[in-house]
Amino acid sequence: MKKDILSLTFEELQNEIIALGAEKYRAGQIFNRLHAKKITDFSEITNISEQLRQKLTENFCIKQLIIRKKLVSKCDNTVKYLYGLGGSDDENTETVLMPYRHANSLCISTQAGCKMNCAFCASAIGGLARNLTPSEMLLQIINIEKDTGERVSNIVLMGIGEPLDNFENVIKFLELVNSKEGLNIGMRHISLSTCGLVDKIYELEARNLALTLSVSLHAPNDEIRSKIMPVNNKYKIGELIRACKGYAEHTKRRVSFEYILINNLNDSVENARELASRVKNILCHVNLIPVNKVEEKDFASPDRKKTEIFRRILENCGINATIRRKCGDDVAASCGQLRRNQID
Repeated sequence: MKKDILSLTFEELQNEIIALGAEKYRAGQIFNRLHAKKITDFSEITNISEQLRQKLTENFCIKQLIIRKKLVSKCDNTVKYLYGLGGSDDENTETVLMPYRHANSLCISTQAGCKMNCAFCASAIGGLARNLTPSEMLLQIINIEKDTGERVSNIVLMGIGEPLDNFENVIKFLELVNSKEGLNIGMRHISLSTCGLVDKIYELEARNLALTLSVSLHAPNDEIRSKIMPVNNKYKIGELIRACKGYAEHTKRRVSFEYILINNLNDSVENARELASRVKNILCHVNLIPVNKVEEKDFASPDRKKTEIFRRILENCGINATIRRKCGDDVAASCGQLRRNQID
């Protein structure tokens, strides 16, 4: 079977090129053409010999994704892509482009499906199909840059799947996307979201990356969190908060706590005060998110007044808190909805 060349780090590619009998520096030329120039055929790498191009063709493949759907929001120009991953399993995943005045942010997926089974999320409907490879994550960026003709400047690993459940592939993707020979997107422009796999947070901390850690908290206590997030049965809030505090202290990077507001479940004045007491000694920010409507889920968001009261309580307790701007409501831009409709 041919090797997936886009999933090779720069160092791995150097070793492969040397094994083919070519000079080590050729790896830089090839890596640049594949990642920065976004070529899709080895014949397009014209700054290496025809013999080396032939060897690449014989030993490697250049993976590609298929754009199956592209929906553009009439509300805010958010663009949602449904990608076919190719291969025998014919799986799909999603990517959301969020254009801002000075930058383009891209929310990418790390798995096809998800096994975390959070009660409010469409991504987990149908469970986990498989992990994405580093190249399948990378290609979500490459394809959109080619499709739009614009550079992606910020990456959010917050699409379908739990990034820390696909840890090694995600770490490899981060090395690839950060490479100066490739897309060269700095770690400080990357945010990784987790539902709270505490052991992997400690592993991520040990990597000494400068990325932002976003944690899907969604409740101020174990009783509420366990109702909507099965991961809480393994890692209680106290353990998770300790891991987040350690991450912030070690990396000097602010942790972002994501908090979905669900009407009459986790949105009371008491809930806000309890949340503030949980996170008050951590370098952090709380991102309040009115819950998205999912067909199979019976959850509703609180009204704007109640949401603002919740935010104000946090602010009065000294917690930096904002309410997330909704993007792409008219194109089902929240995680998993487009993929779920494709499966149906």
